[in-house]
Amino acid sequence: MALLHGADLADPGDPEPVRAVATPASSGPPPELADVIGQDEAVSALVAAAAGGHHLLLSGPPGAGKTMLARRLAGILPDVDEELALEAASIRSLMGESVTRLDRRPPFVAPHHSASVAALIGGGSRAARPGAIARAHGGLLFLDEAAEAPSGVLEALRQPLEAGMIEIHRAAFTTRFPARFQLVLATNPCPCGAFGVVGEECICPPSAIRRYAARLSGPIRDRLDIEVRVARVSAVQVTAGERGALSTADARGQVEAARDRAARRWRGTPWRLNAHVPGTWLRQSEFRLPAEARAPLDRALQRGALTLRGYDRVLRLAWSVADLAGADAPGLAHVGRALFLKKGMMA
Repeated sequence: MALLHGADLADPGDPEPVRAVATPASSGPPPELADVIGQDEAVSALVAAAAGGHHLLLSGPPGAGKTMLARRLAGILPDVDEELALEAASIRSLMGESVTRLDRRPPFVAPHHSASVAALIGGGSRAARPGAIARAHGGLLFLDEAAEAPSGVLEALRQPLEAGMIEIHRAAFTTRFPARFQLVLATNPCPCGAFGVVGEECICPPSAIRRYAARLSGPIRDRLDIEVRVARVSAVQVTAGERGALSTADARGQVEAARDRAARRWRGTPWRLNAHVPGTWLRQSEFRLPAEARAPLDRALQRGALTLRGYDRVLRLAWSVADLAGADAPGLAHVGRALFLKKGMMA
């Protein structure tokens, strides 16, 4: 597999055939979504993100459950197809992992927030080796404490988010790896984590809060589809012994049904997930929404609350919301829900 990407192997030998199978039972079941309590809005956002392959930002104080939610998002994603599993296995092989069969579960890659740019994009002087971004191909790339990451790390995400691939340039060669992943960022509201938290006092000066927020503003934030504020669960909710209303199995079933609906709609095009459909296609083709359904988006764009890129992202998300509802096309309610998930704005 490594030879497919130009790696230099001393003795590749005759590789054993690789068979596509589900994740081995030894890896254990995915984390249970029903373990998440008191976070109904965040769980709903996870399902919408999974349905369309949308990028997600989870913001909240330490201990609110952001990492817990991100890991459960991976669990409700459907298995990948054999072609994507083969690409992911090829990347793992290049990273030095032993690959004896294809893993049909989407990868969940969570580099530390202090990871270098090279660790994310890959490197190598004689032969290119993929980094965490390519390793997440077909699955989730989770960056916790994203506002603490070096600026170069967030900048390195821009190309693969737009192109679905990552390039490694060296003097003697340029190597490209597939890198179509779903990005999940988690961040605190400020350096101390208490800004805006009921019952806690933030010790950060206003300038520090502004600088902290600015780390995730601009180009990267504009490429996110969903932004969710996650609050800590109260002691009463924890001690009540209740479970969340939605299980991992039920959520995955909803996601699979929504993705099947999208795949039928985009049959004959290069796209299968709503998040991958170009905005121009949704604004100018037969899938252009009627004026009444677009009205909240048009108003937000006119007053500068949305950029054109943000407008397109809300459109894509509206199709995912509609797919989850079993609707043939987004209506005003679906667009309004998507706008709320993206910007916290009411239609």
